[in-house]
Amino acid sequence: MIEIIPAIDIIDGKCVRLSQGDFETKKVYSESPLETARQFEAAGITRLHMVDLDGARQGKLINLASLSDVASNTNLKLDFGGGIKTKEDVLSVLNAGAGMINIGSIAVKQPALVSAWIEEFGSEKILLGADVRDEKIVTQGWQVSTDIGILKFIEDFVRRGIKQIFCTDVAKDGLLEGTSIDLYKKILGKFPGLHLIASGGVTSINEIEALKAIGCAGVIIGKALYEGRIKLGDLKKFLADGIN
Repeated sequence: MIEIIPAIDIIDGKCVRLSQGDFETKKVYSESPLETARQFEAAGITRLHMVDLDGARQGKLINLASLSDVASNTNLKLDFGGGIKTKEDVLSVLNAGAGMINIGSIAVKQPALVSAWIEEFGSEKILLGADVRDEKIVTQGWQVSTDIGILKFIEDFVRRGIKQIFCTDVAKDGLLEGTSIDLYKKILGKFPGLHLIASGGVTSINEIEALKAIGCAGVIIGKALYEGRIKLGDLKKFLADGIN
């Protein structure tokens, strides 16, 4: 099974996509995240991955209203992240209608805090983002590089109780040149029971099939959907098979 998870990235309340995390490459695809979400829901999608890119860059929640709008007007399962720094932020996101928070930078900077969240809210509410470039973790909307290896990062948080991780190869993201199958194979080879969601660069149904074959639990799809490389209708076989 593999879950199909379209991405909605938000800047200034609009649905956008970037290339390789570069804010200078911003392209607006919709003025309304809600209308985009409704289109996905109408096609049979059941879950969305929402990211407040303004929040990720500025380190505070900014586009929470977009989350509330989608949560209040659809039946979609939502994970939401970008700028989550405190327990109050976690509560704000969950109260606004997200089923899960997705976090990245704060896990790198304050792992003990994230451990406390896992204990208080439960691992089912936390989706850990492992954003990488050359297999090293990057943070703050992909603007800051670290020397932390992806496998060490995942190992640390598996020990802390994390069950679900999405991994984005920033070098692939938004370029429509293919996803990082070898990276995901490496991760699943070391952590075979991990609920791993692939993200970044997915361009075709064949790639989704390949990710399913190696054991990925889900796939986040962004620009390929917005640019029409993958049609919503093409995903119906996954949805009809009960995979989503």
